[in-house]
Amino acid sequence: MTQASYSHIFEPLDLGFTQIRNRVLMGSMHTGLEEEKGGFDKLAAFYEERAKGGVGLIVTGGISPNMRGRLAPFGSEMSKPWHVAKHRKVTERVHQHGAKICMQILHAGRYSYHPFSLAPSAIKAPINPFKPKAMSDGQIKTTIRHYARAARLAQKAGYDGVEIMGSEGYLINQFLCPRTNQRTDDWGGSFENRMRFALDIVNAVRAKVGANFIIVFRLSMLDLVEDGHTLDEVLQLGKALEKAGVSIINTGIGWHEARVPTIVTSVPRAAFSWITERVRRELTVPVVAVNRINTPEIAESILSSGQADMVSMARPLLADPEFVNKAQRQQADKINTCIACNQACLDHVFENKRASCLVNPRACFETELVVKPAQQKKRIAVVGAGPAGLAFACTAAERGHQVDLYDKASEIGGQFNYAKQIPGKEEFYETIRYFGERLKDTGVNVKLGQAQSADGLVAGNYDEIVMATGVVPRRLDLPGIELPHVLGYLDVLRDHKPVGEKVAVIGAGGIGFDVSEYLTTDKSLTVAEQEWSERWGIDKDYQQRGGLKPQQPEPSARQVWLLQRKETKVGKGLGKTSGWVHRAELKSKNVNMWNGVSYKRVVENGIEIERDGETMVLEVDNVVICAGQVPMRDLQQQLVDAGQSVHLIGGADVAAELDAKRAVRQGTELAAAL
Repeated sequence: MTQASYSHIFEPLDLGFTQIRNRVLMGSMHTGLEEEKGGFDKLAAFYEERAKGGVGLIVTGGISPNMRGRLAPFGSEMSKPWHVAKHRKVTERVHQHGAKICMQILHAGRYSYHPFSLAPSAIKAPINPFKPKAMSDGQIKTTIRHYARAARLAQKAGYDGVEIMGSEGYLINQFLCPRTNQRTDDWGGSFENRMRFALDIVNAVRAKVGANFIIVFRLSMLDLVEDGHTLDEVLQLGKALEKAGVSIINTGIGWHEARVPTIVTSVPRAAFSWITERVRRELTVPVVAVNRINTPEIAESILSSGQADMVSMARPLLADPEFVNKAQRQQADKINTCIACNQACLDHVFENKRASCLVNPRACFETELVVKPAQQKKRIAVVGAGPAGLAFACTAAERGHQVDLYDKASEIGGQFNYAKQIPGKEEFYETIRYFGERLKDTGVNVKLGQAQSADGLVAGNYDEIVMATGVVPRRLDLPGIELPHVLGYLDVLRDHKPVGEKVAVIGAGGIGFDVSEYLTTDKSLTVAEQEWSERWGIDKDYQQRGGLKPQQPEPSARQVWLLQRKETKVGKGLGKTSGWVHRAELKSKNVNMWNGVSYKRVVENGIEIERDGETMVLEVDNVVICAGQVPMRDLQQQLVDAGQSVHLIGGADVAAELDAKRAVRQGTELAAAL
């Protein structure tokens, strides 16, 4: 990363009645702590770290104004006076460090995952089994009052303002769009009627909280669903919100049911700042750009070019709570960059688990995963410089231990060095860069290109030995497996052996998908925003409702069959928020994704399989094996027999589908405990 002054990031934002210290807004993200017993104490520590880290304005995860609007049956709401006290814990801790904080008011509407949901019209969401009831006129007016009540309670709890969630396909967004509003009364039909609900909420909130209270409105600028907004409607609503007294307009991109990716790692950085810029031209209140802004350079570019007045980052501040301070200290190269993998944050939230972060397992565990100076300093050897070994080595050295890190490879990173080559996963370079900087800062003694023996480690007189040696590909017991056209995934990704025009990939887990993507993509679009937008059918001319036009698939010259034994849908085990994107990518490249396949034998012209009771030979140039891994533990028993204290972490411990999330957490937790 190049260093810069980032002068626009650190310019205060004057709202007249109050000032925000810089242009960084921590975007709303539900953590799951909101519903845990004692969760608000943990939530206070979570937000305090980000406030201490330099953020200007924090927006909390969505809090419902009433019971029917909850995201889930026991979801958080702000509706009773006794709800105030627990929120005050959060606001007091944030204010100690000079940041401001707004509570997001979110009514889920038809996205409410319970049988009491309400919506403008009784239309079921494609991502929810529960069909909502259409709201009566009385229920609409009561809900408006509930928004105002929630805002007043938030004010009593010490919040500096509220964000009214009007995007992402939640209730207000549902009123705004003909896709979900088919009413014929005063709340439906014309856009003037459809936007009444949003404006009445803002007016009711402003009347309840007075002039000196921040109101952020999250405006859906690009719905990315059929029958969404037109650009004229977005601009009309933005101007009306401005007149109604909102302080800031935040950008919303895409509904949760949209079939266009908006935040996964293959989305180009700042891919949607163009629409924020387009709307900002028509407004006078500050406007916030969102989505895939994960470096100070990107943030500064958006602000300096006039695309937005603030930048919103949520996941990047999970990854590194010190993001803002590091940028201000000219230490952008030391930022633990968000790789937009979603594995520990959004995937967890959608599974009703506590959110965290793959590259920062302390996120949302600040009070539990505590890294303190070691009382007894030890000499520790770590074998393996993949994600688990790096996380352990850096954390242990940070605590004061003397750490020697060995790897037979010539570079750190382990399996991340293969992942970073996959089109759309270039962000993995950033994690390797971050760990390289952290190794230097913590004083780890890095010894690359050195394979270790048990005798050598014993001779080192270490107090502890940590085996982070990773995995080796599992060998298939299949006749013909030794034929020359059979390759392993390391042959393809590490050794770059030539691969023919017709390929069978055995194993449809994460690695099988990665290899298939690698083999069928000539050029990654992660850094080519315009081409990426064309590929996914984003109408930047905004001629159609929702900003959609036909997608432009990229068929591949290479023909690939992605095969799995299981009868389940191919890719079912991938992440909830990103798996559909990977499937769509491969489908667009005409990859054949076959389940229920039995492998009979490899033959000279391909591979013999059985599917649906039929035996056939797939005539292919190469067979690539992606059928799992086994732990690499060659030295463990020898070391134990020699009386050494040995710990297994990462793939050396459990060689399930390559799991960097578990590896980094396991390495960090062991280092914090030793």
